[in-house]
Amino acid sequence: MMSPSKQAYVPFVSVANMMKLVHAIGVEQVMIDLAAEIEADFRRWPLFDKTPRVASHSDVGVIELMPTSDGETYGFKYVNGHPSNMKRGLQTVTAFGLLADVATGYPLLLSEMTILTALRTAATSAMAAKWLAPKGAKTMALIGNGAQAEFQALAFKAVCGISEIRLYDIDPAASAKCAANLAGCGLKVVSCDSAEQAILGAEIITTVTADKQYATILTDNMVGAGVHINAVGGDCPGKTELHKDILTRASVFVEYPPQTRIEGEIQQMDPNFPVTELWQVIAGTAAGRRAARDVTLFDSVGFAIEDFSALRYVLGKLASLGLADQLDMIADPDDPRDLFGMLMRAA
Repeated sequence: MMSPSKQAYVPFVSVANMMKLVHAIGVEQVMIDLAAEIEADFRRWPLFDKTPRVASHSDVGVIELMPTSDGETYGFKYVNGHPSNMKRGLQTVTAFGLLADVATGYPLLLSEMTILTALRTAATSAMAAKWLAPKGAKTMALIGNGAQAEFQALAFKAVCGISEIRLYDIDPAASAKCAANLAGCGLKVVSCDSAEQAILGAEIITTVTADKQYATILTDNMVGAGVHINAVGGDCPGKTELHKDILTRASVFVEYPPQTRIEGEIQQMDPNFPVTELWQVIAGTAAGRRAARDVTLFDSVGFAIEDFSALRYVLGKLASLGLADQLDMIADPDDPRDLFGMLMRAA
């Protein structure tokens, strides 16, 4: 990674430019690219600094910082999760992120990450399913049809070859929105009246609900043999989607156990409940799906390395696509010892 110039202008990717970047490449191609970037970084997982995200919880949501570094580049994301925001016409999740050069500490990129987080979350889910889902899976149930739903559908189409999506949400308007957005994208979209109806014939079940509560979106009797569950919505303390009996029956795969045990579905279980880290499956040091009738569960909470991968992907695209503003955000006098003089000469 090149160190920043003396001018210390920092590329800034705004929401408008992020949308232009995605359209220039294509949504599904971005999903494929991000899945590959994230998988590549999972293969070098031991090189990264890892820590559970720093979280400030309230009774209405959470604000978090998610840092990591591979020794050459440092990255962090600021992100919130406020389910009640929808009632006020606001996003449940918003985010921005930064990359910096470890050698100098200077920023390399500042970017919106509300859209980028939605993309990388879906790409990570699909990448995990590539390793854990039954081979040849074509149908996915998508329970929870809010802001993340279309991203999940398109990621699974692009990365895993899913051709049918079965939608269910407690709010029929959310399912109608999702179905309308997915029209013409090459997927068969079926809107269902219940979660039970949605999972009929589905080899993959994705749960991506937003309410901050101990919920039971799926019970054990709903989950047949051989399916893969992509549990996305349970991502903070006190917020789950699956009955614990499903976890005792499934082979459970996680990103970073110290974080997932606090925030994921396995917060319901004993601290020693056995899990497998996804990076070990990708690296070939642990088994994924062992038999056709196995139930596999990706207990996804989102981890900083995924954001790092996504930000590096965006930074790499700027050379050919541009689509960044230059922020003059680092005071950098010619004489590093004369910051005060720089200030006074600006009068």
